[in-house]
Amino acid sequence: MRKEKVIQFGEGGFLRGFVDWMLQIANEKTDLNASVVVVQPIKNGMCDMLTEQGCVYTHLCRGVEGIDIKKIDVISRCVKPYDDFEGYMALAENPDFRFVVSNTTEAGIVFSSEDKMEDTPAATFPGKLTQLLYKRFELGLGGFVFLPCELIENNGGELKSCILKYADLWGLGEGFKNWIEKDNIFTNTLVDRINTGYPKEEKIDVGFEDRMVNTSEYFHLWVIDGYEGLFNELPLDKCGLNVILTRELKKYRTIKVRILNGSHTSMIPYALLRGVETVGDCLADQVMSAHLKACQEEIVASLDMDRKETEEYARAVMVRFANPYIRHMCRSIALNSVSKFKVRVLPSILDYKKKYGKTPKALMFSFGKLIEFYKKGTPNDDPAVIEKMQKGSVKEILADVSLWGQDLTGFACEVEEYANS
Repeated sequence: MRKEKVIQFGEGGFLRGFVDWMLQIANEKTDLNASVVVVQPIKNGMCDMLTEQGCVYTHLCRGVEGIDIKKIDVISRCVKPYDDFEGYMALAENPDFRFVVSNTTEAGIVFSSEDKMEDTPAATFPGKLTQLLYKRFELGLGGFVFLPCELIENNGGELKSCILKYADLWGLGEGFKNWIEKDNIFTNTLVDRINTGYPKEEKIDVGFEDRMVNTSEYFHLWVIDGYEGLFNELPLDKCGLNVILTRELKKYRTIKVRILNGSHTSMIPYALLRGVETVGDCLADQVMSAHLKACQEEIVASLDMDRKETEEYARAVMVRFANPYIRHMCRSIALNSVSKFKVRVLPSILDYKKKYGKTPKALMFSFGKLIEFYKKGTPNDDPAVIEKMQKGSVKEILADVSLWGQDLTGFACEVEEYANS
């Protein structure tokens, strides 16, 4: 019988198709022998449905690589703090629990002065966690290793900061705060996998009535800024999984943001101007496919990182974009394109120019098409941003520091040419 070693905040498709999928493989290929207790972090969720089928479900990885079907039985039970607060707090009593994983969305790791220690439970995820941790501290047990999967920078550090704020707000004492600091490990992580969830419009026979069927792409990446012995406790590295233990998390975040997200943002305005609807359609369109390839080559060339590693990631991105099971609408990706361009594409343009003494042609073309899209297309953005983009000249737009964080007037002639081509 497996030991309950992992507390998981969140029962949604991502964690079940990422962390639980990995732990299933680790149980099969190593002596990990771990099971997961899922905590439903909000009042209304899917834990009842999961419990009804014995916490067993099917996960399908699908893509140009084919289809891989795996039965996932790593979850032992579900706990619902809003219905059974005592059952939730009882988790603190089990010394076998070592890891805490979470995916409570980007808005989940927050502090609220409205939370109270006597709430059953506290409203926020860090508040609930502080309640659990304080009980464990009072019992004299060891702390946890936190592996948050929320898509924010410094996710482990932010979670720890919130817990320490609750310790102060609730007057839990210096002893507890010292225990948080010394007996618990808060890792920062980066996760990357497109999870497509329950296939609502498909009938998939998995051998039993499975209302929790989950689907994802094949690609997966978990980068963890953790301690040296993490893989001794959690042997994900011994299963052929794309899990990286590093002290250079920032490097991997840069690679993901520039190559994956930057590829999206550099092609979407142009695609919409051409009437292309999905990412898959972009790859099938000769003009868009050539533009995307040129943008990726310039992005990779702009990075001062291992060329083999970045080129390999870029190739993986192209395979992911071609996934026939993912219908990724260009319109949805286009939301807030100006701010996305500033973060995802502009750094590649600036680094390329600094490195080679000239501007990257394809990415500058993308810049022009971004402006043209806001002027002639149907952008979805902050009304103030749309107004600036529609009313300003190219030179005025590029000079607007509030949009780009700096004055880009020097690019005006080239961008203006592409914006009107």
